[in-house]
Amino acid sequence: MSESSDDPLLPAPGRPVRLVPTPPGFWRLVLGIGTAALAPLFGFLVGSITGSQEAAVEMNPQYWGLFGGFVLGGLGLGMAMLGVRRLWSHYRGRAAQEEMT
Repeated sequence: MSESSDDPLLPAPGRPVRLVPTPPGFWRLVLGIGTAALAPLFGFLVGSITGSQEAAVEMNPQYWGLFGGFVLGGLGLGMAMLGVRRLWSHYRGRAAQEEMT
């Protein structure tokens, strides 16, 4: 059975899909926020897992794991800020171009 464009059983064509790429800086922002949120939790988890065998230790591995997580979380915040700056400059540049036209 051949299909023709006059066949009433065929659905009408839908609206076209336009794929638009994400703006620059978006993924840097998302990964930075995710890193900043999860790094201290994973640092605490790793420190808890590696715990010391001695009862009286000055610096427990749990503290070191949490400290490392905070350092990585701070780097994640820095990455998120760079992503926000890139997004901001992208949208400000676009707004300036639209004003000039």
